[in-house]
Amino acid sequence: MNFNTKVIHGGQHHESATGSVNVPVFLTSTFAQKSPGVHSGYEYSRAANPTRQALEDSLASIENGARGLAFGSGLAAIDCVLKLLNPGDEVIAVDDLYGGTYRMFTRLFEKYQLKFTFVNFDDASKIADVITDKTKLIWVETPTNPLMKLVDIKAVVDVAKGKDILVAVDNTFATPYIQRPIDLGADIVMHSATKYLGGHSDVIAGALIAKDAELGEKLHFIQFASGGILGPHDSYLVLRGIKTLALRMQRHSDNGLAVAKYLETHPAVDKVIYPGLESHPQYELAKSQMKESGGMVSFTFKSGKKEDAIKFLEKVRVFTLAESLGGVESLANHPALMTHASIPAEKRAELGITDDLVRLSVGIEDAEDLIADLEKAFS
Repeated sequence: MNFNTKVIHGGQHHESATGSVNVPVFLTSTFAQKSPGVHSGYEYSRAANPTRQALEDSLASIENGARGLAFGSGLAAIDCVLKLLNPGDEVIAVDDLYGGTYRMFTRLFEKYQLKFTFVNFDDASKIADVITDKTKLIWVETPTNPLMKLVDIKAVVDVAKGKDILVAVDNTFATPYIQRPIDLGADIVMHSATKYLGGHSDVIAGALIAKDAELGEKLHFIQFASGGILGPHDSYLVLRGIKTLALRMQRHSDNGLAVAKYLETHPAVDKVIYPGLESHPQYELAKSQMKESGGMVSFTFKSGKKEDAIKFLEKVRVFTLAESLGGVESLANHPALMTHASIPAEKRAELGITDDLVRLSVGIEDAEDLIADLEKAFS
């Protein structure tokens, strides 16, 4: 199947008892057995639920993986990956990453004797320089949040090859419509399914997709044993969102490019960070690794003043000032005060997350209305 067909039909089957085209929401905690240990494949919904199974099969299909798993949040999915590791293991992570991921790494898992090294992934040789015999996981975000840096997934995979190191890629910003890390050699793909996969700002969910069945079974055991599963109704909402993923991501990308081009010409704007602009330092990598450039745009002010960013964000009306991203509606965010406030100020400064940085999640409204709203907010 091609991708537009996969999002609707990939891994999916009509419900067997009634022929229902849509998978029912199986609101049950347990399942009747014919005899002790003899059942239809479902025993208890923490282990498996037919609605969640339908979503997990869809996730595996659209990412070209062997096993999909759905979690109560993106952070629950990351937590599951880290539980593959043992005390003393080392993780190499991209330096510019979601604040919640950074918080989990440094404030939760470091105390369990996992070591995290944060590196600029713009050159794969920098990763090779810090690999030791204790390195067991390389954590990638591309594009990164919020600075829209790109990571060459193939180059990272090549560095890890033959070293018993897993490569995991947070594919939340791009989605499988734009890039498929498993096709590029990654072992695990992670999504905050709250974002583009769900697509309607009405669910909190996470996802993992494993490249091979053996790794998928290990992750499923941790999911089952730890209990961070996604409920059946939320599974239904994410599955419904996936069915329009291709249509939405194309519109997000078209609008994102239009907004980025507008911002690039505005006299109040200093720097626009968007992979689809030729001014992006990794524009050529974007063209080779990504089908489109997505709906996430970051920019700074020529004044460099936090006050100008706050004034701008208080004046947007079609854009909504809110955390999160990836919904059909456009959102605006101040990373230093909102999504990345958990990263220490000195670390933000080192990365380039300045106090005048604004991150936009460009929705699927008419681009003309979005640009007009931005124009008014600048005035």
